[in-house]
Amino acid sequence: QVQLVESGGGLVQAGGSLRLSCAASGSIFSINGVAWYRQAPGKQREFVAAITSGGSTNYADSVKGRFTISRDDAKNTVYLQMNNLEPEDTAVYLCNAAIRTLTMGVRGYWGQGTQVTVSS
Repeated sequence: QVQLVESGGGLVQAGGSLRLSCAASGSIFSINGVAWYRQAPGKQREFVAAITSGGSTNYADSVKGRFTISRDDAKNTVYLQMNNLEPEDTAVYLCNAAIRTLTMGVRGYWGQGTQVTVSS
């Protein structure tokens, strides 16, 4: 079994920072690409940032220059450092990971999400 757990969300003022974590646990052989998405009330889920197993990164235009995705494979954890937050960043943030397990090959997994609220 594999679990993804996001943490680090909270309430912050505009211009502030938060660091989100996405920790994987279970029968993990390796973690391939990992992406962060977000979903605001009444809106569709949107892509935020992604990182490959080799460390290449990709960002949505709306967060470029403000957010940084990174990974620590020793801890099976991916981070999203969010700086200069804006009220428009308010959403539930979810991570999605392609994980190879010992018995089931590569599958995609979602975490339960962590709430980020940015006040103006």
